[in-house]
Amino acid sequence: MGLHHSAKVVFDYMKIDGHLSSYVVAFMISAFARTGDFGMAKVLLAEIRSDEVGISVFAVNNLLNTMIKKNKLEEAISLYKENLGSNFYPDNWTFNILILGLCKAGQVDQACVFFNDMGSFGCSPDILTYNTIIGGLCRANDVDRGRKLLNEIRSGDDCSPDVVTYTSVLSGYCKLGKMGEASALFNEMINSGTVPTAITFNVLIDGFGKVGDMVLLNPCTQRWFFGCAADVVTFTSLIDGYCRNGDVNQSLQLWNAMKARNISPNVYTFAITVNALCNENRLHEARELLRELKCTNIVPKPFIFNPVIDGFCKCGNLDEANLIVLEMEEKKCYPDKVTFTILIIGHCMKGRMLEAIGIFNKMLSVGCTPDDVTVQSLVSCLFKAGMPMEASRIRTIVSQDINLANSSSLDNNVPLGINRVVPVAA
Repeated sequence: MGLHHSAKVVFDYMKIDGHLSSYVVAFMISAFARTGDFGMAKVLLAEIRSDEVGISVFAVNNLLNTMIKKNKLEEAISLYKENLGSNFYPDNWTFNILILGLCKAGQVDQACVFFNDMGSFGCSPDILTYNTIIGGLCRANDVDRGRKLLNEIRSGDDCSPDVVTYTSVLSGYCKLGKMGEASALFNEMINSGTVPTAITFNVLIDGFGKVGDMVLLNPCTQRWFFGCAADVVTFTSLIDGYCRNGDVNQSLQLWNAMKARNISPNVYTFAITVNALCNENRLHEARELLRELKCTNIVPKPFIFNPVIDGFCKCGNLDEANLIVLEMEEKKCYPDKVTFTILIIGHCMKGRMLEAIGIFNKMLSVGCTPDDVTVQSLVSCLFKAGMPMEASRIRTIVSQDINLANSSSLDNNVPLGINRVVPVAA
């Protein structure tokens, strides 16, 4: 019923009458923790400690876990240290909770301290502990230490590495572009009898793709042997790899294969393919993909549209560029600094200075701060167009950081349906 303080009154009577049990204590501490009242949860813990009643490790673990989930990591660690030596003895779960919280916060070295302390309390790392610490090390690019721990598990008798262990280290190698080490570890994994998952293959494919080595088709074909079905991440990674390798046609074949399997592309699939087509000056094909994007439920990002807008601006088709901006906004995607800069420079290059000024003003009105390239390009073109007063006014606006709302005299009607009240990324 949410009457926690009334429950505390009943709890106090139970305590006076000697009817408390470890279950009731654990329940009350967890109940207050779930509401975010960590102060009361700690008071309850302190009361039990002062009565020299044994503190349930289950109660403390629940409290630590809830605190960390509520982003109270430092408080959780302090609580752990405060209760050591007061009838509280941590178990494996205690250490797993703290190590996981520290690794998620990027404090891997501190997590390693707790990992090394486990033996002092009669605890031994289980596979969850190892996977957590190895994952943390590999995300911090300390893959060699992660690999060393993997070898430690293999040589021990307590537990064996599983697919999560191997995939974490594989991911670390792939992030660093060490594909030779990744391939060797993948073979070791297969030889150990550990069956890879779709995530394992996706990690490998992404790694090989990012270094432009499409010999990855070997491990890719193995996925069918292990019964792993390709998903949107698989196809996006493959498409990215072929695009990086300059083989856009192969990427488009994969795009069609993906759709044939009823796998819908995501925002990154669109972004990668559109950008690759623009890099090869295949602007109209990129434009068709944007039309296809318009018919999806994806809420896109400006980086999908920017290469196409840039391409049309450079070839002088400003009307099409402006139309794409309108389509962006129909999808609730609003121009960012790159979009505005492309449009401003594009209009300047075609001598459409009043429209360039209008776009610049709209950029300021939505709180998007122009950089030096944008300002200098616009000012330079204004001087060349014989508009020194406008150039000076632009410089004044930028130097004083005046919002367009206070400088409406510069506003012009341009074919951009920008909603002034909608913020865009700066």
